[in-house]
Amino acid sequence: MKGIFITFEGPDGAGKTTQIKMLGQALEKMDKIVIYTREPGGTSISEEIRSLLLNPCNKEMVDRTEALLYAAARAQHVEEIIRPAIRKGYIVLCDRFTDSTIAYQGFGRGIDIDFLRELNEMAVAGVFPDLTLIFDLAPDVGIGRINEKRVGQAGEGKDRIEQENMDFHAKVRCGFREVALSEPQRCKVIDAGRDKETIHSEVIQLVKEVLGL
Repeated sequence: MKGIFITFEGPDGAGKTTQIKMLGQALEKMDKIVIYTREPGGTSISEEIRSLLLNPCNKEMVDRTEALLYAAARAQHVEEIIRPAIRKGYIVLCDRFTDSTIAYQGFGRGIDIDFLRELNEMAVAGVFPDLTLIFDLAPDVGIGRINEKRVGQAGEGKDRIEQENMDFHAKVRCGFREVALSEPQRCKVIDAGRDKETIHSEVIQLVKEVLGL
């Protein structure tokens, strides 16, 4: 049986990580095998690329380099983790995927969207999500959540992307909304400003529909 590939998208601070964990636990209670992964990352090579991309010291990184590094990390991630898991019939829950490239590097950085789509197609080599949950949240709220989270975490500041100005994060939010409008069957927008249990209930309902439950 073919597995199910679900991606979680949205601006920084939207609560994706919390919802991935809650969904995964619910699915495991249904005796489903769940694979948790993230982008950039998921494999040793992709995690090394992640450290380059998010290191706030790399301020000289140009936009083209950023886009190409994300694609490189994704290509490795797909072949090592995502494709094999889907073939085994597992449910893959991925924190960010191709839509983040469109939102961040396309709308945020201003790189040509058609070019980024071609780059994504090369990176994923035929692997596409069955469902994408886009957690929508105002940029100031999301960044505020990140700032609160960092309090008490000794030595851990915001990463290179989180440090971008509010205008950048506003463009990213618009990017995710445009993605959702362009593919309404795959992409479902979720109001991330509500309490986590209410959001979780909506997530569960959407996932059950994809699973045919």
